[in-house]
Amino acid sequence: MPKELLYLIDQISREKGISRDTLLEALRSALLTAAKKRLGGRTNIDLIIDPKTCNIKAFEIKKIVLHVTNKNEEISLEEALKISPQPIEGTTVNIPIDLHDFSRIAAQTAKQVIFQRVREAERDAIYNEFKDKVGTIVSGQVMRKEKGVYFLNLGKTEAILPIKEVLPNETLKRGDTVRAIIVDVKITTKGPIIMLSRTEPQFVASLFKMEVPEIHDGLVVIKNIVREPGERTKLTVFSKDQSIDPVGACVGMKGTRVQSIVRELRGERIDIIPWTDDPRMLIARALSPASVERIGINEEDKTAMVVVSDDQLSLAIGKRGQNVRLAMKLTGWYIDILSESEYSKIRTEEAV
Repeated sequence: MPKELLYLIDQISREKGISRDTLLEALRSALLTAAKKRLGGRTNIDLIIDPKTCNIKAFEIKKIVLHVTNKNEEISLEEALKISPQPIEGTTVNIPIDLHDFSRIAAQTAKQVIFQRVREAERDAIYNEFKDKVGTIVSGQVMRKEKGVYFLNLGKTEAILPIKEVLPNETLKRGDTVRAIIVDVKITTKGPIIMLSRTEPQFVASLFKMEVPEIHDGLVVIKNIVREPGERTKLTVFSKDQSIDPVGACVGMKGTRVQSIVRELRGERIDIIPWTDDPRMLIARALSPASVERIGINEEDKTAMVVVSDDQLSLAIGKRGQNVRLAMKLTGWYIDILSESEYSKIRTEEAV
């Protein structure tokens, strides 16, 4: 038994990278519990494992007294003399326990404890690896779909991609390779759960970081990004280097960089807007692709009235108000849009 145990512990320690001390202590604790249970739940039991040989020794701890009143916890001075050469009343003595058939119990317990500790160590390793990757993109293969979620194989572990976090216009099949952003890593009794999303605005920001070296290197910065998944994304960018055009860097030569991201997003429209601290200019740019005629702002209330030509009104507002809604989220300003004819009518009425 000790030789088998020694081999098993050394092998697991090497293959799984778990220290021998950790495995031995986990084993000692489990065996001690088993020994106490076998002896009717007594608490004055202890156990040691020789770290070099894996020999197991169990013993009961008894107090030396003149008159024994509790034979499970006390030993007479006369009996103690048979175990210790100089017993002292009031101290304790360790008495070896010969547990019948304990080797079999030890072998079963050893395997259970070691493999449990290995599973725990592997779960801890996965958690520690992925908790630092929240906000980064991973690639995984769809394994199955259950109860409203896709399970993706990330190699070392599985991750969860809820259907509500998938783009509205895409359906994933088993075997599909999918990219998504890690939004959360939770530790549970069953192990770590890695939560993914393809609908978060940060997913698009991370795609730009992967595709645009200037963003990856910090020369171009995404100031803000808003999104309605599957429909449209708007982001503001600025350059720390005056020689770099932030929009041009994001678009790429002949649009190659942004087109790659659009393909990943299944055709989602992307508006890349040069950031400015001038609110009028920022609001006008945020309403892209519409052209703006004039803007009036109230800085105290952070509200803006925007006038566009009649043929630009529907474009500025967008389908179901999407364009202006995203522009408001992007800038932080409430935007009221009027057509030229509406604005002229109001001015005429005010003049009367």
